[in-house]
Amino acid sequence: MNHGLKRLFKSLGLAKHQALKKNKQILCGLDWNKPLEDYDFVVFDTELTGLEPSSDEIVSIGAVRVQNLRIIIGKTFFCYAKPKKPLPKDSTLIHRITPDQIMEAQPLEEILPDFVGFLQGAVIVGHFVSIDISFLNSATNSFMGGTIKNPIVDTMKMAQHYEDHRRRRYYEDATSNLSFGLNDLSKKYGLPLFEKHDALEDAMQTAYLFLFLMKKFKSLGMSTLKDLFTGQKKAAFSSDQDSYSA
Repeated sequence: MNHGLKRLFKSLGLAKHQALKKNKQILCGLDWNKPLEDYDFVVFDTELTGLEPSSDEIVSIGAVRVQNLRIIIGKTFFCYAKPKKPLPKDSTLIHRITPDQIMEAQPLEEILPDFVGFLQGAVIVGHFVSIDISFLNSATNSFMGGTIKNPIVDTMKMAQHYEDHRRRRYYEDATSNLSFGLNDLSKKYGLPLFEKHDALEDAMQTAYLFLFLMKKFKSLGMSTLKDLFTGQKKAAFSSDQDSYSA
């Protein structure tokens, strides 16, 4: 962000929120060379009114924390968010979020600081996560004066890499028309199935997929965070590494 924008944020009362500052401070000391078990991961999902960040909105956020490569059931985050515009009817049909639930929810700007606090110090995980991150960063930029700087792992890209490895090693098992949708992959790998189109349930589904794929990746010799992000291009991840030294 240039100095002119920083001055504008301050003049509008949008100086970077303390939760974003604290999160960045923690992550600046991130050691990329520790065993994967030593990191905290937050697996998250959002439910949206559509796919255009400039006009659509987040209507719910769900997340679960993973520590020591285990899902911590007692450390979850879930909330509805009241949109600025009326909830579209087709969105209600997809997400099963009722107008009453939305009317009673807090606005997103009141929820975001708590969610950023939940993310602090963690590696973020999501499935086809670029969409969720684009909405999240658009919101934090608007309401908190900055964006999320956590490293980001995409389980869809993990699955693509894993399946590519299997095709190269066991060509006879190749599945040319494999779907990389969250539910399809979960069924293929025999993982527990959760309700679709619910932010917390989808986050839990993604967490199971993440841990399954993490075991596979470790068996390929990737034992540190640096291995996952940079090791011989073995993993196709999305990350904001420009702010960190791996």
